[in-house]
Amino acid sequence: MTLEMSRRSLLLSGAALGVIGAGGGMPWPLRAAESGVSVVLEPRAGTANLFGVDGAKTAVWGYGGTVPGPEIRVRQGERLTLEVVNLLEEATSLHPHGIRLPNDQDGAPPLTPGSIAPGERHVQSFVVPDAGTYWYHPHLNSAEQLGRGLLGVLVVEEREPPAVDRDIAWLLDDWRLDKDGQIDGAFGLFHDLSHAGRWGNAVTVNGRADLLLGVKVGERVRLRLVNGANARIFSLLVNGAEGWVMAVDGQPLVRPQALTAEEPVLLGPGMRADLFIDILKPGRVVLQDLSRSDKPIQMAVLSASGGVSGHAGSGMPAPLPPNPVALPKAEPDVRQRFVLTGGAMGGMAGAILDGAYTDMRSLAGHGLFWAINGVVPMTADHGMAPDPLLTVPRGQTAVLELVNDTAWPHPIHLHGHSFVVLSRGGVALPEPELRDTVLLLRGERAEIAFVADNPGDWMFHCHVLEHQVSGMMGFIRVT
Repeated sequence: MTLEMSRRSLLLSGAALGVIGAGGGMPWPLRAAESGVSVVLEPRAGTANLFGVDGAKTAVWGYGGTVPGPEIRVRQGERLTLEVVNLLEEATSLHPHGIRLPNDQDGAPPLTPGSIAPGERHVQSFVVPDAGTYWYHPHLNSAEQLGRGLLGVLVVEEREPPAVDRDIAWLLDDWRLDKDGQIDGAFGLFHDLSHAGRWGNAVTVNGRADLLLGVKVGERVRLRLVNGANARIFSLLVNGAEGWVMAVDGQPLVRPQALTAEEPVLLGPGMRADLFIDILKPGRVVLQDLSRSDKPIQMAVLSASGGVSGHAGSGMPAPLPPNPVALPKAEPDVRQRFVLTGGAMGGMAGAILDGAYTDMRSLAGHGLFWAINGVVPMTADHGMAPDPLLTVPRGQTAVLELVNDTAWPHPIHLHGHSFVVLSRGGVALPEPELRDTVLLLRGERAEIAFVADNPGDWMFHCHVLEHQVSGMMGFIRVT
């Protein structure tokens, strides 16, 4: 269900977020008017009932003080204007994750403008070129600000909607809580920085650990999944219904992929997947996470009853319409190999930091544990190094070979562009797969290609947020 906006501006304060929506625990989605929408977001402290009405109230940071932030919906080709009023006691920023937008609207300081001091207002405005599932979050003190709840879903609807009966966005997250149900305030632990990141001990969907949503037999449900966790890689199964993966990271697949019990949908931090689910019989459709093999987790439930004459049972859906993303040439203009090293059990003796070789013990003393091609692309005080990892002239095709020579997985994310995953482990993919984040498991390698058609300095980093802040973040320059 959507809320049609009669004004160009809506203040998303606590009062505006008091209504619970059909997505199960989220505020009603905010639909853009035909001329575009201007939304005001207020990051501030609040509380959340992560475990239901009878559970402990958890102190969080949220947009409007709620978790997650409001679901924003805009139609492809419309202008979206986001005004942030910072009611936190520290600086923040707003990054529209996955959107191919102008560089100065990316909200990723210090590389781009957008640092918002306490009490300040900041406006970002851009036209959304691609339909798909995206999200928004801070890009300052990211590990803590996201770990405390600052994130929300951003949906860009197709100009012509597909044949579905219900469209739901589910934001998956995990939380590290203490025995009293409060967020563990020990962020930036060396173990988290150098190992797998900050995994939580509780998982939620749309801010609830007990999400149950009623649906009707006969409905075809579009389920938009977003991994907003700091570090957890969700391994997802849908039990009790037939379904297909239709898009990844907002970009439609050439051919829908049937969901199977043998191949869970892997979503690393920052990654998204659009599923179509056919509700063919009464009962429960369960979204299950297998990220901890010793203890599968029930994430959320669709409870099917009644009946409608919907689109379920009509066979494999047609592919979603492609977005206007320029596809790379067969013969690239630029090739670059990036070898990721470091971390615990990685065997890295040291790396170049601020222009000088620095041994691993000294790097760790700065809270830095990772390198790319033997260089920490950050400064000792965790600023951005002055030189790009790569410079690509505008309009040229670049192919990047990514090699994970560490003991830990890394979802590698490129701002401002979508790229084609060409191969994994030296084996070419049978069909092009557009993404903005590619998950590299331990020892894995992949080739990606993109057209450098969006000028500026663009962050290129691991989206395990503890890895991002401890060395695995540089930038690619498009001139």
